[in-house]
Amino acid sequence: MTVAQAQTTNGIASTDERALVNRLLAGDEAAFTYVVERYHGPLIRFALLFVATRAVAEEVVQDTWVAVLHGLPAFEGRSALKSWIFGILANRAKTRAVREKRTIAFSELSAPGDEDEPAVDPDRFTSAGGWSAPPGRWEQDTPEKLLLHRESLAVIEKAMAALPASQRAVVTLRDVEGLDAAEVCNVLDVSETNQRVLLHRGRSKVRAALERYMAES
Repeated sequence: MTVAQAQTTNGIASTDERALVNRLLAGDEAAFTYVVERYHGPLIRFALLFVATRAVAEEVVQDTWVAVLHGLPAFEGRSALKSWIFGILANRAKTRAVREKRTIAFSELSAPGDEDEPAVDPDRFTSAGGWSAPPGRWEQDTPEKLLLHRESLAVIEKAMAALPASQRAVVTLRDVEGLDAAEVCNVLDVSETNQRVLLHRGRSKVRAALERYMAES
């Protein structure tokens, strides 16, 4: 079993992940290097949702790694290692954000003025509830399609960056980092209802931006 084979099931540390944790506890430098290389970049991006600068985000992530090392002996595998690390980061980033007088209202369902915003334009549906203007189909893989794929990734990244921070955090954790709903609720300390609404609205805005791009291409 290689370090890269560590997996999780339903948000609970698997046997392989438990072995990875044991290697970390034993001071296995290769195991720690793997974990840092795998999660450092995503942690930086996530920290930037809370703090204003890359430098501060780096400090928060460094504090997180120290906390991970100190906390590993108490890690019982009730959550996936990844979501546990993200939870530690979220707590430290929120504390730093409060110190910098930056706050993100994760407990709210939407950004101010967005309460009545439909997730999808009602004109996209017929009176029977079906699509009147369905999402565009992806074509078969071709050089043109691959180029379009790269361009569409840029569109997605731009749309993600434009989301309210609360929506961006939920979409990032669910669709980029692969955490499940329960893990996201734990990391961000939000209810299942809020998590679901934030995810739906965030995904809808990203999808709409991508469809606009596809229609114009």
